[in-house]
Amino acid sequence: MSGCRKRCKREIMKFAQYLLRLITGSLHTDTVEDEMEMATVRHRPEALELLEAQSKFTKKELQILYRGFKNECPSGVVNEETFKEIYSQFFPQGDSTTYAHFLFNAFDTDHNGSVSFEDFVMGLSILLRGTVQEKLNWAFNLYDINKDGYITKEEMLDIMKAIYDMMGKCTYPVLKEDAPRQHVETFFQKMDKNKDGVVTIDEFIESCQKDENIMRSMQLFENVI
Repeated sequence: MSGCRKRCKREIMKFAQYLLRLITGSLHTDTVEDEMEMATVRHRPEALELLEAQSKFTKKELQILYRGFKNECPSGVVNEETFKEIYSQFFPQGDSTTYAHFLFNAFDTDHNGSVSFEDFVMGLSILLRGTVQEKLNWAFNLYDINKDGYITKEEMLDIMKAIYDMMGKCTYPVLKEDAPRQHVETFFQKMDKNKDGVVTIDEFIESCQKDENIMRSMQLFENVI
């Protein structure tokens, strides 16, 4: 592995750790300010200004994210293998490969096999700062594995199994083998209003917004983004 690739991987890992702490609330405001003050950022002002207008991040926040994502690798893109490496570091007790694959596809909005800094920022903007509607739209896209505009029971089951696999048996030691399927059956019965075997985005959003239990269950996904 070249020096640049090693440095790039190191920077992406630091960025991923920063992101995990930010999402779980363990990154305090003073820490953010300190890191922002210490950051020396090489960036394209025009590009960051455009992202500032399009996203819900401030210029300083974008500079921090840019530094972690692109400082050592000018290509500025992350492939699926890097996603898998990052998640295997975060969840060593389980197998995160499948979930990392699904998550990568959700961030790779133009489906070109790589996630650019812009792709990542726009996804994070929704997940961290978006409205409930925006977050539910993003979650629907994650579940809709084949991107045909519908969620099937099998797609939902694939995602749920991937999460259980990633969290590992030491996290869920007493769960039965069919626990993911039972979880999905509960979700699906509530969401598939017209019982046609698929869930549309309207059904998904309406069900989630009306059912407090489903909204609480969806927090599982927030913890593993």
